[in-house]
Amino acid sequence: MKTRRPGRVNRAVGNCLVILVLSAIAGAFVPAIAQTAAQEGKDRLPLTHVVDIPLPGRPTRLDYENYDPARHLLFIAHLGDGEVIVVDINASRAVARVPGISSVHGVLAIPELSRVYASATGTNEIVAIDEATLKVVARIPGGRYPDGIAYAPDMHKIYVSDETGTTETVIDLQSNRRVATIPLGGEVGNTQYDPASRHIFVNVQTRNELVEIDPTVDRIVRRFALPGADRNHGLLIDSRDGLAFIACQGNDKLLVFDMAARQVVQAFGIGKDPDVLAFDPALNRLYVAAESGVVSVFGINRSKVSLIGEGWVGPDAHAVAVDHDTHRSYFPLKNLDGRPVLRVMAPR
Repeated sequence: MKTRRPGRVNRAVGNCLVILVLSAIAGAFVPAIAQTAAQEGKDRLPLTHVVDIPLPGRPTRLDYENYDPARHLLFIAHLGDGEVIVVDINASRAVARVPGISSVHGVLAIPELSRVYASATGTNEIVAIDEATLKVVARIPGGRYPDGIAYAPDMHKIYVSDETGTTETVIDLQSNRRVATIPLGGEVGNTQYDPASRHIFVNVQTRNELVEIDPTVDRIVRRFALPGADRNHGLLIDSRDGLAFIACQGNDKLLVFDMAARQVVQAFGIGKDPDVLAFDPALNRLYVAAESGVVSVFGINRSKVSLIGEGWVGPDAHAVAVDHDTHRSYFPLKNLDGRPVLRVMAPR
C-alpha cells in the first residue's frame, strides 16, 4: 500500500468540494432545462397553434370527441362533469351542454340519422341525443363500463366496447334496443368499423389481440395476435390504404396492421400512454394523442408509414379530432390556467 502525501489529499478534497458545488448549481437548473426541451419538442410538431376556445364547466377530465362536418359541430365528452359539450367550429364557441350523461366516455355523431350516441359509464348505458334539439331522446343498456362506439351503417347498428365487461354490446338503432352481447374473452379497448370489409374490429387489450366481428351475424369470425402489443387500446382504420393503426398503452407503441395480409408490418415508439387517433385523408396524416400531452404525427404513403413530427401540444392532450375540410385539429384540455379549453391547431 502506498502512503498518500498530505498535499495530494488536500487537493483531492478540494476537487470533490468543487464537483459537489457545481452539481448543486446544475441541479438548480434542471426544471429550466426540462422546460426548454419540452418547448423544443413542441417546435418539432408540423402544427401551429391557432386559438384556444373556452369550454364550459369545471376543469375535470375530458374524454372522446367527434365531429359532424355537415353541421360544423364538435361533440366533446366532459367525463368529469357528466355532460356532452357542443362546440360550433365556425363560430369558435361552445353553443350547448347536454347534461345527465354520467361519466361519459365515448361519443359518436351519425349525421345521416341526426343522432349523437354517448357512452355513460356511470350508469352503464348508451345515451342517444337528437342533433337538432340537442336533447336526450333514448337511453339503452350498454354493458359494463361502455367506452368506444362504432357504427355499422348497413346493419343500422352500433357496437360498444364494454371495457371491463369483456364483451361487445350491439344496439339496433331502429328500435334503440340491445340485440346482442358478444363475449371477447378479455378487457376491451376501442372499436372501429371497416368500410372495405363491412366488419367491426375490436382491440382486446388484455390478450394483445385484434378481433374481427361480422355484423350480419354478430359473431367473431377471426382473432389476430399482435406481436409487440401491450394493452392495445386505441384503434383507427384507414380503409383506403388498407391499414389499421393500433395504439398500445402498456409500452407506448403504435402498431401498423396490414388489413390484407392480416399482420403487423411496422411499429413506432410514441408519447407515453397513447389514447385517441385521428386521420386526415387529404393530407395523408395520422395523429396519435397521448395522456402525456405528446402528439405524434405520421405520414402515410400507400402502405408505408413514417413519423414526420412529434411534440407536446398541451396538458392531458389525449383526444384529437380533425376537420377534413380545413385540416385543423382539435385537442380538448381539461385544465389550462384553471379552466377547460379546446386547443385548435393547423398544419404547417
